[in-house]
Amino acid sequence: MAEVNIDKQRIIDKVPSPSDIRLFLTDVDGTLTDGGMYYGTDGTEFKKFNTRDGMGLQMLQRAGVKVGIVTSENVPINVNRARKLGLDFLKQGARDGGKLAATREICEEMGITMQQVAYIGDDVNCYDLLAAVGWAACPSDACSKVKKIPGILVLERRGGDACVREWIDMILDKQ
Repeated sequence: MAEVNIDKQRIIDKVPSPSDIRLFLTDVDGTLTDGGMYYGTDGTEFKKFNTRDGMGLQMLQRAGVKVGIVTSENVPINVNRARKLGLDFLKQGARDGGKLAATREICEEMGITMQQVAYIGDDVNCYDLLAAVGWAACPSDACSKVKKIPGILVLERRGGDACVREWIDMILDKQ
């Protein structure tokens, strides 16, 4: 009889299949990026996004899952990234519980429940949303409060290091 690794089984149980989710959302700073804020001498803001995360989001779309960004920041660079990737949703400036409210608006628009949503985020401003969705994950360097959310999947990769792709690959592997 084959021995099952209990920790591996717990991880598998926390990964939805593409048919389990209708909407996949991600945070930006600390999740799609390393959380660093980079500024040029003229005040221009820069962020480093991981190409693999972007490809993963597009792969999910091809599997029939709507994808988007829900973030507290309200900056043009996020609009540029969402446009380049052809994301279905971008909700910016979602502060003080706004991420949860923004996601509920999307769910209402799509006619789905919060249980059909997967979200990945890393910090306290993601907490309420992570605790409310059907499927929650965070990068390995997320804050400790987020890592303690019951049922959350703590990924191996850090924010900005293709952690979103790591989770998407797990989801797509369950097809």
